Amino acid sequence: MRYRLKLTYDGSAFCGWQIQNNATSVQGTIETALSTLLGQAVSITGAGRTDTGVNAINYVAHLEVPAGLGLEPEQLCYKLNAMLPREVVIQEVCEISEDFHARFDAKSREYCYFVHFRKDPFAEKFSYRLRYPLDMEAMNKAAELLLGEHDFSCFEKVGGNNATSVCTVTHACWSTYRPTHVELMGAPYQEGDYIVFRVKANRFLRNMVRAMVGSLIEVGRGKKDPSWISSLIESGSRSAAGQSVPGNALFFCGAEY
Repeated sequence: MRYRLKLTYDGSAFCGWQIQNNATSVQGTIETALSTLLGQAVSITGAGRTDTGVNAINYVAHLEVPAGLGLEPEQLCYKLNAMLPREVVIQEVCEISEDFHARFDAKSREYCYFVHFRKDPFAEKFSYRLRYPLDMEAMNKAAELLLGEHDFSCFEKVGGNNATSVCTVTHACWSTYRPTHVELMGAPYQEGDYIVFRVKANRFLRNMVRAMVGSLIEVGRGKKDPSWISSLIESGSRSAAGQSVPGNALFFCGAEY
């Protein structure tokens, strides 16, 4: 029997999604709980890697369980949540066709990166605070140049083992937003205090979104012209791109199948 899991996790306690030696991963944590629950080793496959500290909402994974060990999806969801740490929540479990694959069947994936400019104790954990203003119009002009199919080697972590660095980006845009404590409780706020970058692609390279954001911030600060992004992509040079921004403000926020 094959199950599809939809889950959410706070990445601050983990080295990322994928199992690594001598480090706590989301995948390893869930597999340990599943193996304890089902009485035998169980492996799960996720929609893609997330780096150390990166968070996820609506993340998708699948697992294979021998028919004799199967549980009803509701039971499996309930028991897993009882065993998992508070940083990981299984939102949904359902039976799925035997040929479903969480990684290879995904047509696109989407990430969000959160930035704030006002000192805010309720934003610090999941947003990147900047102490200088950004030109969001310039950043969006630059973000438009990310659209389409390109070799994104310039945003890939050095030493990546991908067969190809070509990805197709279908959406890349900055916008303002109001967090919950502003919207519902009237916390101090000025328009533009909180912004978010949304990017969707068929696939992502290791560290790609964080390097993209770091490069777009260079444009927003006025250090680079928006057209620099095209030159950067053409160069394929990671050392020429902006620095990677912190992982705590990055969220995997969905996959389409």
